[in-house]
Amino acid sequence: MSSTRAAIRYAKAILDLANSKSVASEVSKDMTLIANTINENKELKDFIENPTLKNEVKHSALLEVFASVNGVTQGLFRLLFENKRFGILESIAVEYNKLFDEANGVEVAKVTTAIAMSPELEAKVLAKVKEFSSKKVTIENTVDPAIIGGFILRIGDKQYNASVANRLQTLKRELSN
Repeated sequence: MSSTRAAIRYAKAILDLANSKSVASEVSKDMTLIANTINENKELKDFIENPTLKNEVKHSALLEVFASVNGVTQGLFRLLFENKRFGILESIAVEYNKLFDEANGVEVAKVTTAIAMSPELEAKVLAKVKEFSSKKVTIENTVDPAIIGGFILRIGDKQYNASVANRLQTLKRELSN
């Protein structure tokens, strides 16, 4: 079984358990914390994925690093310990939040900008988002200087390209015709 499919299965199981205990949003906050912490901390990521370290060491370290998390989340650590699958923890956290958002009618808008978004640009993007989706939307910003300016907005399978690079490309096509 691929690690992505395994992560999705674990995420579904944890979401079902969290829903049955009415703590799904608390666990979602835990999963966001876990995904961000592992993503931003190379040492932690290497530690979790290190095959030579004993699972007992990984388990107790995770319980210490994430001491404030919900009991359901701690149960996930125990499950990963028993199944020797700590390497997919970050993927599980990401998949959990995708499933949680989907279940709660929240869509993620991926916005690519040349520089970090200002409040004015975020307002413009949110206005454009309302044209694409009637759902509640969270914005995920990626910075890519190659687009020169403006923004590229992706929601699901829809894309709106308002980048300067795209306008220059369009102008170049028109001039060559």
